Amino acid sequence: MFVTVALLASCNTDSQNSNTASGKPRYRAFNADSCYVFLTRQTDMGARVMNTPAHEECKEYIAATAERLGATVSLQAADLKAYEGSVLKSTNIIASLHPERVNRILVAAHYDSRPWCDEELLKEDSEQPVLGANDGASGVAVMLELIRTIEWDSIKAGVDFIFLDAEDYGVSEVENSFCLGSQYWAKSVKNSGKRYRFGILLDMVGAPDALFYRDQVSDYYAKDFVDLVWKEAERLGYGDMFVNSAGGGITDDHYYINKIAGIPCIDIIHFVPGQGFPATWHTQRDTPANIFAETLGKVGEVVGNVIYKF
Repeated sequence: MFVTVALLASCNTDSQNSNTASGKPRYRAFNADSCYVFLTRQTDMGARVMNTPAHEECKEYIAATAERLGATVSLQAADLKAYEGSVLKSTNIIASLHPERVNRILVAAHYDSRPWCDEELLKEDSEQPVLGANDGASGVAVMLELIRTIEWDSIKAGVDFIFLDAEDYGVSEVENSFCLGSQYWAKSVKNSGKRYRFGILLDMVGAPDALFYRDQVSDYYAKDFVDLVWKEAERLGYGDMFVNSAGGGITDDHYYINKIAGIPCIDIIHFVPGQGFPATWHTQRDTPANIFAETLGKVGEVVGNVIYKF
């Protein structure tokens, strides 16, 4: 993902069920430590760069784990042409809860990692792939933990967790070269008959110092749902992390879901005006050592509570 200059150019621990005495919906509590395990299982495979064994292993792990946790899993395979002409063996993974329901919510994150650490200063460092603990694995981990903890009988909508591929194999100089998996999915779903109420994209949601400002692309296409998510974060006591002020205009997977599929989709992404993306972004420091389980837990709790509202 990158910033547009102008807008629009598992653990075995079982947690206790919550009750409704406090006005909260009944659900199994999101477990931050379990989420962190889902993250490290991915990074233990190495960098999940397109067309590598680690990427294939991660695809199989996500699909098998989501299915084991009870979701209905389908794979959307496609050969996608990269900016420099190579063919990327891409697979979007769709893990569905209540697939029979027409009224649906979308939650998404990408699972591939970047082939180069292009934010490193030294050439030998910049040519190494990004491990992608935050940029990729964090959002995937939150989604897997949500699948594990959601009480199916307590939600009214169907939920599709979409693990998007081929997000990070692009360059800013070539238009639309990022987010190839979401572009492909958005085109395929446009006339499928599925009706999504809204979508939430998770990207870089695990840093100790994470701050989530209101992405301007999200506000343009789906302001009501940005309001909803940020108000829920405030209600839960996380308003210091979910900052209710304008952030950047990010070209991320949600842009194409909005633009192509017409699904109002927001982005929860760590980007601070005047500072940019996290210091580990596209560097060799994007490792589990720079991930904070508590951050994952707060993001998961916010998203989970929003899902139970529909």
